[in-house]
Amino acid sequence: MEVEAALGCSWQGRGWGGGGTGGEREGASERGTWVRISKGLSGAGGSVREADFQLNSHLSTLANIHKIYHTLNKLNLTEDIGQDDHQTGSLRSCSSSDCFNKVMPPRKKRRPASGDDLSAKKSRHDSMYRKYDSTRIKTEEEAFSSKRCLEWFYEYAGADDVVGPEGMEKFCEDIGVEPENVVMLVLAWKLDAQNMGYFTLQEWLKGMTSLQCDTTEKLRNTLDYLRSFLNDSTNFKLIYRYAFDFAREKDQRSLDINTAKCMLGLLLGKIWPLFPVFHQFLEQSKYKVINKDQWCNVLEFSRTINLDLSNYDEDGAWPVLLDEFVEWYKDKQMS
Repeated sequence: MEVEAALGCSWQGRGWGGGGTGGEREGASERGTWVRISKGLSGAGGSVREADFQLNSHLSTLANIHKIYHTLNKLNLTEDIGQDDHQTGSLRSCSSSDCFNKVMPPRKKRRPASGDDLSAKKSRHDSMYRKYDSTRIKTEEEAFSSKRCLEWFYEYAGADDVVGPEGMEKFCEDIGVEPENVVMLVLAWKLDAQNMGYFTLQEWLKGMTSLQCDTTEKLRNTLDYLRSFLNDSTNFKLIYRYAFDFAREKDQRSLDINTAKCMLGLLLGKIWPLFPVFHQFLEQSKYKVINKDQWCNVLEFSRTINLDLSNYDEDGAWPVLLDEFVEWYKDKQMS
């Protein structure tokens, strides 16, 4: 408020006196000046009382100016006064613009107009909304949807809510694999399908939900993940055991020999070097079916017995089927 009062006063024709004695001499000189003015006014016929009022008013203004100056001087807002000024009591003059620049703080940068500010805010808001909206759409597309999965199922299912042989053929074509590919067996295992060549609605929804697949593209991108189960010995054993029940006729306890040969070729054909020989043995044998015990022991045999059969124990708990295979193979080697 003191600074504003200083700026509100008339600065023209006035200088700033020094502090101390110089200021007092200037006050005395100014008071003498105003006394002479008042006398002149009286001599000109003016009222003495009016002259006294004006004198008191100007003296009060002058006192306020000195008070403001000393306040600014204490705040180090005025220039240092030279030695000559203190001796002569002369006032340092400055223009209104110079004093204004010395007293006022630096001007802040101009803020954008309200219209520009609103436009900038709207632009930022629109940009953030577009980014959020695209992220939301992308997230919704990536997230699993039971409704989308159900619609996908009915692209292949018939009126009885089952994907049958015809639908399965189209399904395999869409995902880019042959029906005889082992990955289809792994997929059936993940869906816990009970009948080879068929997927029920319940099996589809349960299995695809576990895989988080509700479109052809998502399943196509999951095929490598399904194949990876075959590289894990524990999961491979589970898939191998599952294949027996999956492939057999449900009113039979055993697997017919032709189906068994196909399934063994699908699972062991590329990983068991003796499989071609074993397949040849099955073709010339008298066996028409393979039971589950024989099926499971074939896998164990392929994992533990050397290729030359040197570590095979004929007195072990192997099924007769494998005893006969070893004997047949050794005779074939000798001949």
